[in-house]
Amino acid sequence: MNIPFEATWVVLALACLGAFSLGISKTGFPGLAIVNVLLIAELFGAKNSVGIILPMLVVCDLIVLPLFWKHASWKMIWPLVPVTFLSILAAWWLLDIFDDLTARRVIGAIILLMFFLQVFRELKKEFLLHLPDSKVFRWISCALIGVSTMLANAAGPVYSIYALVHKMPKMEFLGVGARFFLLVNLFKIPLLGQLDLINPESLHLNALLLPALIAGILLGRKLIHLIPQRAFEILLYAFSAIAGVRMLFF
Repeated sequence: MNIPFEATWVVLALACLGAFSLGISKTGFPGLAIVNVLLIAELFGAKNSVGIILPMLVVCDLIVLPLFWKHASWKMIWPLVPVTFLSILAAWWLLDIFDDLTARRVIGAIILLMFFLQVFRELKKEFLLHLPDSKVFRWISCALIGVSTMLANAAGPVYSIYALVHKMPKMEFLGVGARFFLLVNLFKIPLLGQLDLINPESLHLNALLLPALIAGILLGRKLIHLIPQRAFEILLYAFSAIAGVRMLFF
């Protein structure tokens, strides 16, 4: 993997904006992580972006986990693990055989799928609340989480729908998510390392982006109060749709 560290300050500034967006996404607007996915993929290539983003996610998980530790337990996590990990392994095999253009289009398709899932969740919330929390639904959710997190680091909307059907209270949703995605992201690290998508170059870039990531986490809660929640969500949905179409078709 060749990451252009000699790139202009504009490229680094845009990458920092992506890392900052990822940090903010951990403070109450999970969908904002899509900005990071798109920017890093545009700047460094779709396949490279998967390995660049993952260590940043682990840092976020480690910071967020203590905040919500008491709101979940490991017995709530283990039923999600087998199917999720199996689907991650399947997606890992696919990622190995994808070229960058294919990976770009797959990431674009996943972003669009996440967009439609978010819209469906908004419009059909009452319908989802009455769906049975069956083993089949859990397996399908875990399979989608595994594939989308491995290929695009973008499993948040699937988890949100699973939590809604599961009728999780807000704090339990955050607590389970913190433990579950830390476990998932740690499992992915050696797999992406084997594909050379995490290596000294990508970790060097992570180190450069770390201040922006931490700033997003620390400042996110204060900054988010300046933006009306509903207006922000509408803009984010529009951005996700445009980003997905761009990566899929252009």
